[in-house]
Parts: sequence; C-alpha cells; structure tokens
Amino acid sequence: MHMKASDKPVGPKTVPVRFILEDPASMGCQEAEKTVMAAVGQNILEIALASGIPIEHTCGAVCACSTCHVYLESGEDHCSEAEDEELDRVEEAPGLQINSRLSCQTIIEQEGEITIKVPAWNRSRLAAS
Repeated sequence: MHMKASDKPVGPKTVPVRFILEDPASMGCQEAEKTVMAAVGQNILEIALASGIPIEHTCGAVCACSTCHVYLESGEDHCSEAEDEELDRVEEAPGLQINSRLSCQTIIEQEGEITIKVPAWNRSRLAAS
C-alpha cells in the first residue's frame, strides 16, 4: 500500500530534519545521514518518502500497523505528542525504545531541528529489490 500525499496546507519549508540511516546500503541510499528541509504540518513519513528515504508503511499511513516505526532522537518538543492509538500500535514494533514513534503520526508542530533514526530493519521492500 502506498501513502497518499497529505492535502493539508503546510507552511514554508523552514524546519531542518536530519535522518540517520542505520544501514543505508540496504535502503538503496548512499549516505548514512541526510538533512532535508520540511514544513510545519508535515509528518515524518511524508518528508522521508519525498526525500528518497524508503521507510516501510504497510497500512498507508493510517495508524493501523507499526511498520513505519522510527526513533525520534531529538526535537520532540517540535513534534506532536503520541496519542493513545499510536502508542498502542508502536508497542507492536520490533526494537521498542522510549523514543519510538510511528513516522506517519509524528507531525511537525513548530520550527526547530529534528533528528530521526531509521532502524536498519525498517526499509521499504521496494528499496530492497
């Protein structure tokens, strides 16, 4: 299933989001880190996909699975808080940590630097083929 692009209006791209890829080669990426500019109102998954970072998202970003699990390394104050539905789903994810989030539910709410770690096992099957 593929994610439909958000139709919500977003602001200008003024928020730096740094992605740290644990195993970039398996994701079809050449760099272990990539910083992109994003907008308030965007979620981490749509930012990653638009930037060529193939995070798995089996349910199409509707919070019905845990395949888009990432680690919010820094910038949690700039992002939405996890709601109960997300917390229930993220508990199903492998490698659960205190900073675990579903990238489809992590929305940028204010300007500030954000760092996301993408675990080696979380990569789109499309990137692996």
